[in-house]
Amino acid sequence: MNMNTEFESGLMWFRRDLRSTDNATLHQALSRCRQVHCVFVFDREILDALPRVDRRVEFIRESLAELDATLRAVSANAQAGLIVRHGNACDEVVALAHALGVQAVFAGRDYEPQAVQRDGAVTCALQNCGITFETCKDHVVFEGREILTQSGTPYGVFTPYKNNWLAHVGPQQLQHFDSSALANRLAARPQPYQKDVPTLAEIGFQASNLATLKIPTGMAGARALFDNFFERMDDYHATRDFPAIKGPSYLGVHLRFGTVSVRRLAATALQRQIEGSPGAAVWLGELIWRDFYAAILANFPHVAQQAFKPEYDAIAWDSGPQADALFAAWCSGQTGYPLVDAAMAQINQTGYMHNRLRMVVGSFLVKDLGLDWRWGERYFAQQLNDFDLSANNGGWQWVASSGCDAQPYFRIFNPVSQSEKFDPQGKFIRRYLPQLSGLGDKSIHAPWTAKPLERQAAGVRLGDNYPQPIVLHDAARTHTLARYAVVKKPLAT
Repeated sequence: MNMNTEFESGLMWFRRDLRSTDNATLHQALSRCRQVHCVFVFDREILDALPRVDRRVEFIRESLAELDATLRAVSANAQAGLIVRHGNACDEVVALAHALGVQAVFAGRDYEPQAVQRDGAVTCALQNCGITFETCKDHVVFEGREILTQSGTPYGVFTPYKNNWLAHVGPQQLQHFDSSALANRLAARPQPYQKDVPTLAEIGFQASNLATLKIPTGMAGARALFDNFFERMDDYHATRDFPAIKGPSYLGVHLRFGTVSVRRLAATALQRQIEGSPGAAVWLGELIWRDFYAAILANFPHVAQQAFKPEYDAIAWDSGPQADALFAAWCSGQTGYPLVDAAMAQINQTGYMHNRLRMVVGSFLVKDLGLDWRWGERYFAQQLNDFDLSANNGGWQWVASSGCDAQPYFRIFNPVSQSEKFDPQGKFIRRYLPQLSGLGDKSIHAPWTAKPLERQAAGVRLGDNYPQPIVLHDAARTHTLARYAVVKKPLAT
């Protein structure tokens, strides 16, 4: 064995880190092993529960094709690259590690409850084969219990967490892992594994509208998006709340699947903040929120099913046929509130929703319709290209007021005033609700307030080509305040 390495052979298991550059786990594997094989598993435990058309699966597949080509290129070995399997992740990784005769398997740490359970099973199965399982922090800057209060407990409030994060972040946390000098350790795949990344059809899926939407995939796609956003970053604080404006970075899906390094993004934003950019400071705050929610999930795993604040589980949400009908209207963008409906059209058509709109539609579901926030959380989990359990859960508990550092329960977004404030000319609404495009800038936010002649001239027929409001906001607000009154009372013992 090479005296500079700990293991003769290792297996790098790519998961939510689909990149060859600045990959902490890949760097560790290459540093500690004389030769490294690489694997990705299309996990049937996850995929079999999905519809046969899913943008995320297609995004992963396209990103893997780029990753495979990149690994072969940097290793200067045409037979290096990815081994791609399709099956139960635990079974496939353990079987492959045994077949390749590796001494160690390396993977980026994942903090989701199912992933923690899976990795526990992998650890035990590998140990039975005499193989070690090494996990590495990669998809967050600070993980789990790295940022704690003075009393040594995890934070439940964001602002002091953020201040502590900023006080502790430094070169060690934002280190760039350059593996180029070690790329010759990428091993050639044995002949039985020298196969191309499978097509969508080969794993049982069909093409989505990913290409039509021109959603860039892989490391190259992330790089192009970030380069574009860098030119706009200084204005982020002023543009981020307006869905008709190109304000966000659109990097959510790339952060989710690790086609970009969060360390690089944070380091760039931090440097621009130091140089005086208010937009960069606000955007860095969003990256810190991402760490915060990941830490909440890791330290308080009950949030995956229950309220972060237990007293909020006493709230009685509406249920039954009427509630089901309201939920169906919300899902399909048929609530009669244009900004809500346009936002739901956006997520249904593209798998993306602007962050301001996520708050608006979330508040509408919970506090106007009186429905359990978990219904919305599940729907977003199905639809969002960038679905991430910790951030999605954190966002939904925020609007439901049941989460850490959430908006107060009595703060209830008015969907009309939100529309007037953040889409003042109705540009976003017109894009996704063309049947309303003929209305004026004032009445497009609440078509039922438009004069009949204006609606007639615009071709808007309420109850026909656009619905009447399914609830009255002022009445819904009164019901919500009564519903939430339970949280002010001590729970029965």
